[in-house]
Amino acid sequence: MRAELYRPEDPEDVVAVATWADGRSEIGAAGEPVQGLERLLRPTSVVVEDASLLRPGTHGASVLEPGSYGWFRAALLARAPELGLSVRFVAETVRGGWDPASQYVTFEERIGRLASP
Repeated sequence: MRAELYRPEDPEDVVAVATWADGRSEIGAAGEPVQGLERLLRPTSVVVEDASLLRPGTHGASVLEPGSYGWFRAALLARAPELGLSVRFVAETVRGGWDPASQYVTFEERIGRLASP
């Protein structure tokens, strides 16, 4: 997963890029250095208000520990505003996969589409 950080007044100018792959996160400036950028993904817990993380019948905040994709997203969303930045998550290119809407093509046509760049 890739996250782009930008200033709210200029969303086209990406100032930093954070990535999550294989259980590791990295962040770096895309142009001029940003003061405090290293704090965004420091390995500390993040408190989030997300009902999907709670057991049925409970309420309140949840704590996400470092090392998960959920923590990566929550850390960026919670900490980026402290630096005056906004975050957008960009899906990497997905090659292959199954498309249920493509059942109208033959197997050979499907393989040709999956194999093409």
